[in-house]
Amino acid sequence: MTYQSIRLTQRPLSQDGTTQGGTVATLTLAAKMGSMGPAFWQEFPQALSELGDARVLIVRGEQVFSAGLDVKSNGAAIVPALGKPDAFKAVVDEMHAVTEGLAALPMPVIAAVHGWCIGAGLELIAGADLRLCSQDARFSLPEVKLGITADLGGLQRLPHLIGRGRTAHLALTGEAIDAATAERWGLVTEVLPDQDALFARAEALAEHLAALPAKALEGTKRALSDGLPHAESLAAAVRWNAEHMTVEALQAGMKKG
Repeated sequence: MTYQSIRLTQRPLSQDGTTQGGTVATLTLAAKMGSMGPAFWQEFPQALSELGDARVLIVRGEQVFSAGLDVKSNGAAIVPALGKPDAFKAVVDEMHAVTEGLAALPMPVIAAVHGWCIGAGLELIAGADLRLCSQDARFSLPEVKLGITADLGGLQRLPHLIGRGRTAHLALTGEAIDAATAERWGLVTEVLPDQDALFARAEALAEHLAALPAKALEGTKRALSDGLPHAESLAAAVRWNAEHMTVEALQAGMKKG
């Protein structure tokens, strides 16, 4: 499929006994400034459905990561729905298919952020598993300045990543934070010197993840996000291992050390 606002590429992995075949997929936000207009909300879920045998997904931008929701172009759908809860929910449900769809993927998702990551862009990467950025990255959740309560998952996911107080600072003030602050707060785990180093690191990390057993990665993602009480989450992890752990993977891992 030809996309207007995104670009999906998949790089085959060698079947050398470590990667078990498959691909590393990269989804690039390709609209100007990574803005999220009507086409983006339609195309992104379609791209997720086309990942096929991808083992890892990298999400990145071009000029910057994302300037967030394109309020002007989305206004044709949003404005008529204001004051009409059912109609407004239908509009936002289409956007949730993006943020919730990304978070629900069974494979690891790496967000590689350079430049601005604003609003819906920040809510999008909150659903990734690993977040890296370059030194020029800036993050903000400025919805309150437009009279909006962020409703694409950021207020639900960010407190688990950076704490309620820091999420409140971002969401209530609308102020931006830089890369060093994002790393200190735990929003990102690594800060790279520049865009080239960032994308190289994301690719290397994807290669590392792709060499690991897919079911073990999926089970780990489930345990990290299941939201169950402690005992139930433990029991679910045990069941997952009972159903998916293999002697072959165990032996291969022991050989690698």
